[in-house]
Amino acid sequence: MSALKLYDTATRTVRDFTPIKKGEVSIYLCGATVQAAPHIGHIRSGVNFDILRRWLIASGNNVTFVRNVTDIDDKILQKAIVEKTPWWAVAMKYERAFNDAYAALNVLPPTYEPRATGHITQMIELMETLISNGSAYAPGNGDVYLEVRKLKRYLTLSNQKLDDLLPAGDADETYKRDPRDFALWKAAKPGEPYWPTPWGAGRPGWHLECSAMAEAYLGKSFDIHGGGLDLIFPHHENEIAQSEAAGSDFAKLWMHNAWVTTAGEKMSKSLGNSLLVTEILKRVRGVELRWYLGSAHYRSMLEFSFEALEESAVAFRRIENFLNRAVEVLGKNSEPIISKEFTKLMDDDLAVPQALALLSESLKSGNSALTSGDSKKIAEATSHIRGVLSILGCDPFDRAYAQSGNANFSEAMDGLIALLLEQREAARLRKDFSAADSIRDRITSLGITIEDTADGPRWSVN
Repeated sequence: MSALKLYDTATRTVRDFTPIKKGEVSIYLCGATVQAAPHIGHIRSGVNFDILRRWLIASGNNVTFVRNVTDIDDKILQKAIVEKTPWWAVAMKYERAFNDAYAALNVLPPTYEPRATGHITQMIELMETLISNGSAYAPGNGDVYLEVRKLKRYLTLSNQKLDDLLPAGDADETYKRDPRDFALWKAAKPGEPYWPTPWGAGRPGWHLECSAMAEAYLGKSFDIHGGGLDLIFPHHENEIAQSEAAGSDFAKLWMHNAWVTTAGEKMSKSLGNSLLVTEILKRVRGVELRWYLGSAHYRSMLEFSFEALEESAVAFRRIENFLNRAVEVLGKNSEPIISKEFTKLMDDDLAVPQALALLSESLKSGNSALTSGDSKKIAEATSHIRGVLSILGCDPFDRAYAQSGNANFSEAMDGLIALLLEQREAARLRKDFSAADSIRDRITSLGITIEDTADGPRWSVN
């Protein structure tokens, strides 16, 4: 295989990726702050990094994939007040909603999925190290801060200047040596959850948890750290600061996926343009939504519209229809094959759009072979198409989609249309052509195309 190249946010270059340990790849992906149900902007990150993971596995690597859950946060506490329910119940409720969404879109479960509240001990140990070496300080009010002016490499990821930054705004500035110092630990407030520490009871700051959990599961140095563009600053910048100040090499390469936008703006609840995964799945199947989210390059903005979603779903159904017809003709399914051309494209910073152009060529060849009856070319096209789909996580024959209910839906549709076609054929045999045409028209009105062949009627979704 060719050498894998990935875009590194830290160097702003596409560079060779070489894992720390040959054949072993370690990845930490910032997961959800579980304070609300997921919208498709959240899930795009899961899909993009799942494609990376699948490609690394297909390339012969053993991948350790860690995706955390932030289950204690200001937003979670605020939502608990609104919903009049315990904060931990809010976190658990929405963690399950995220996991349901990941499963519906065939995102592989992480190797480890640590929660912030389960790693307070590791956070305290990290703060002890930072305070003892002079990088952090506890002013006596229960807070703990990282002193950013003491850091030699601060802001190297986002390429900003310290004096240009606004105050961190994450805690009372009264106790800070510099308003840009950020909170590692926040002192307990009345009515809020807290944990005991040598500096007073409180709860973790947002950034501390990821440094502590990344080291706990992947060690002081690991291969790839990922997340959305919005996490570059302050979250990832501050992760680097506290981890390196504690003596960790931390991540060797940084990857960030672009946003899903609506009207050119980042999708977020504050803009009121959120599109919940549960609502979108009422319009298209999980495999179709994944196809849509995964079809753009991970570093390109994806401008959402329902028209674009439907066009994407129709395009996927054409691929699915070909695969189903190929099975009918061949009497069996062809195994996925990863071609050299596809390998070259994926090794070039996961060039999915170009890979889809390659798939389109295979689909065209396969449909021509169906027309000519060339079984060899049908099998070849099927294998190449399934090879691409297996990496994109969109193979309709993947058992994950059967488990999520897509197969049951397909089987039910098959049965219903077969029943209608039987009724149509019975009407034709008794020469009731008016009834036969009426049945055909009703099927067509549902977006189903009927093709009469020598082997009997065949149907496909428009």
